[in-house]
Amino acid sequence: MTREVQLIGISNAIVDILAHVDDPFLNSIGAPRGSMTLIDEEKARDIYQRMGPATEMSGGSVANTIAGFANLGGDAAYIGRVRDDQFGDIFVHDMRSLGVDVRLDPAQDGAPTARSHVLISSDGQRTMQTYLGACTELGVADVTTETVGQARVILLEGYVWDIPEGPALAAQAIAIGRATGAKVALSLSDSFCVERHEEAFMAAVIDGVDIVFADEDEVMALYKVDSLDAVLAAIQGTTTLFVITCAAQGSVIVHGGEAVVQDAIPISEIIDTTGAGDAYTAAFLYGWTAGEPLAECARLGTWCATAVIQKLGARLEKGILDDYASAKF
Repeated sequence: MTREVQLIGISNAIVDILAHVDDPFLNSIGAPRGSMTLIDEEKARDIYQRMGPATEMSGGSVANTIAGFANLGGDAAYIGRVRDDQFGDIFVHDMRSLGVDVRLDPAQDGAPTARSHVLISSDGQRTMQTYLGACTELGVADVTTETVGQARVILLEGYVWDIPEGPALAAQAIAIGRATGAKVALSLSDSFCVERHEEAFMAAVIDGVDIVFADEDEVMALYKVDSLDAVLAAIQGTTTLFVITCAAQGSVIVHGGEAVVQDAIPISEIIDTTGAGDAYTAAFLYGWTAGEPLAECARLGTWCATAVIQKLGARLEKGILDDYASAKF
């Protein structure tokens, strides 16, 4: 029987392979600086063989949130599909080393484990070459009352709707949440993902999802409007909790008649914005599952997102809250 946790994530399981490269390397593989390109297994193998020293760790948006939540001290679990291979072992070992309860065993057959080659230029620019592989084979049979178990929050990734059985497994997760009393949260992933699945996402927000995490571009795409003010007017009084990040303008939290505006923390230099939203989500949920008021949850999210953008990498590290209590912002 699965143990009870505060948070369980369901998403695409991807291994991030981070390496420093120069422009000639990017040119040699046909990768424009700053781009994100989906590649096949053969090209993924070729890039990996040609790369220099690299750091390999579990990745993917919601997986990063789950890892960050665990590093903050939260009790978390994860559902995602990997293969029983080199990268599948890396993903599972990395998550479990953080204390995350990985609910699915690696598959014995099918596509290899997904990985994203994160190629970092000298100025911090990231170019991503991503092979989706096994993560697209996550299915309805993987999301059950046994694998989900009892959680305070079930966190779904918008990208799940892109995989063949994604809409059905998302509906099943929502049904399990209703049956067990868990709150269901949806991370909208990116504005293009929202445009692909706008009707399905809106239906889920209207009936099924309790919390929506999005940046301003994503939530504007969802409501088909061109300003955040129009979004706020549309969601005023809704029973869904909206957590909207606005980059340098901070964040806005709306729940029913309550609205919280949290300013960003001024910093002198941004190193890498990758993972800022995932870090914010992890910290917000860490506060929320502990019963903190929305204003404190927003403050926690801001602190952690600010820390992440001042370093390379999307991972919230342990000890990130050591100076939080004395911080003034």
